[in-house]
Amino acid sequence: MNSSSTFPGRFLPTAILIGFVFALGVFVGSQHEITFAQGSGAPTEEAREAFQAFWQAYNLIHSDYIDRDQVDDATLVNGAIDGMMNALGDEFSGYMDPDTFEMMNDDLDGEITGIGVVIRTNEDEQIEVVSVLEGTPAQAAGILPGDIFVAVDGQDMTGVSQLELALVVRGQVGTTVDITMLRDDQLVEFEIERQLIQIQNVESERLDGDIGYVRLNEFSPDARAEMDAALDDLQPDTLEGLIIDFRGNLGGLLNSAIDVGSLLVNEGTLVTEDFGDQQDALTAEGNALSLDIPIVLLVDESSASASELVAGAWQDYGVVTVIGETTFGKGTVQTWHSLINGGGARITIARWLTPDGQWIHRQGITPDIVVEWSPMTAEEFADDIQLDAALDYLHSETVALPQN
Repeated sequence: MNSSSTFPGRFLPTAILIGFVFALGVFVGSQHEITFAQGSGAPTEEAREAFQAFWQAYNLIHSDYIDRDQVDDATLVNGAIDGMMNALGDEFSGYMDPDTFEMMNDDLDGEITGIGVVIRTNEDEQIEVVSVLEGTPAQAAGILPGDIFVAVDGQDMTGVSQLELALVVRGQVGTTVDITMLRDDQLVEFEIERQLIQIQNVESERLDGDIGYVRLNEFSPDARAEMDAALDDLQPDTLEGLIIDFRGNLGGLLNSAIDVGSLLVNEGTLVTEDFGDQQDALTAEGNALSLDIPIVLLVDESSASASELVAGAWQDYGVVTVIGETTFGKGTVQTWHSLINGGGARITIARWLTPDGQWIHRQGITPDIVVEWSPMTAEEFADDIQLDAALDYLHSETVALPQN
């Protein structure tokens, strides 16, 4: 689990791996397991009446629209479902067309087919490369930090979202993608072969002063087991302090958040789900590690959803000192449902509250020690003042501890 020479570091706000599921926290959040949508039988009488106007519009398109011979029903269905989900006015409920839903599900396994870069949307609303992963097709092709996506396979990338970019960059292993980058004032052309890229979800390192460092990138199904293994490799009995890094972690699975939260809390409520008409307290699993050392949790404005759930629980129980920036502020729970057309729907089903009963939605978790940091270049990115603040705090705590 040792890191590369650039480790430790962090993802910039809104940074993603090309083709990687960047929205696990922001759009999926503390999700339950993916399920098949229920109620696929005959609609109720009320539903039939309500959808009469829909069928009128559908029939008008097929009977009167000038280019009706070119109308694709799948496109109409995707648009109709998307519009219905958007009508809820909930930014975290939505529709994923079959291509997007397949990509999201594949990425939950920690493997992607892509080129291997970390990106962000810059101040000019351009999608820019922040860093290039070691041993990836992007590195072999010569893509550099600071390159800006201009076109992919001849398609203009101006104004597209990071997810839209990911969808066109991804493809079958062994196929090629043509990418035009803006580097300084020059356009640079690349032909890159897509490869399967393994995503390392947990990274760890032993820092100076016998301080352990463990970074969790996503609340995947195996997150707790991977963190346990990382800590075991660090020999926690020999550590003077520990840093756990949730910066850039946009969330993931609710069950995984409970698993990871139980790392430091042995018993008691970790989170309360509020379904509107009832509440459900989810408790620690009784398998906490015995770590008799000061612990810092690093968070930033991109720490969202499941990251905030665990940070809030640990902060309420006083088992960590939270350092960094106020977190994203997402306090809702979603489920994913597979639809019969191959697409998927994500639906907000509950709000979640910290053990002390706080709803952090649109407010976030406020760190115990606030350290603002907004790097805009690779050089600034390497100078991690939040990590430095965590090390300074732990070193001072270690000095203050009574000696045996």
